[in-house]
Amino acid sequence: MLDLNEISETLQRGNAGKVEELVKQALKEEVVPKDILENGLIKGMNTIGVKFKNNEVYVPEVLIAARAMHAGMDVLKPKLAETGVKNIGKVVIGTVKGDLHDIGKNLVKMMLEGAGFEVIDLGVDVSAEKFVSAVKEYHPDILGMSALLTTTMINMTEVIQSLQSAELRERVKVMIGGAPITQNYAEQIGADGYSPDAASAAEDAKKFVI
Repeated sequence: MLDLNEISETLQRGNAGKVEELVKQALKEEVVPKDILENGLIKGMNTIGVKFKNNEVYVPEVLIAARAMHAGMDVLKPKLAETGVKNIGKVVIGTVKGDLHDIGKNLVKMMLEGAGFEVIDLGVDVSAEKFVSAVKEYHPDILGMSALLTTTMINMTEVIQSLQSAELRERVKVMIGGAPITQNYAEQIGADGYSPDAASAAEDAKKFVI
């Protein structure tokens, strides 16, 4: 019988082909898909998240682990759908208007997916209108905004004001992050949460849906 720790450990090493193979093996052995997800894939990504936070691994290792997680998820997704396993929540994420940086946002996206969220990524240079449309269309639990430039931080305020004007602000939790962002700034503009790094963002997001 396959030990699900093996999936977790292989994922942490970033061996995508092996993770895919092990997930298929677990399904063949009739391991419950939800267990494979939680005790194999998510467990592995959570460990990577903690190591990343403690500077034990860096961006390249996180990206490689995330690729391995996606390889496992591609096999697992149809089975999860069959057994009715739902994501723990839905997040719309994007880098604000005028800002083309996406490494931080992409890391947050991977950590969120690794934690069991469905993530709709709007990309970079996202206008307030586009964020509002996405909230209307996807009904997310959380809206995540990223900015790396001090000159684009102001656009986060515009998004929150646009949500208020559209009477959508009460429906969604707003999380922000990026190099120049602080907890103080989040409070100042009326955001619900601020996270200093990708691993913390996933942990903080969980608090909003549990």
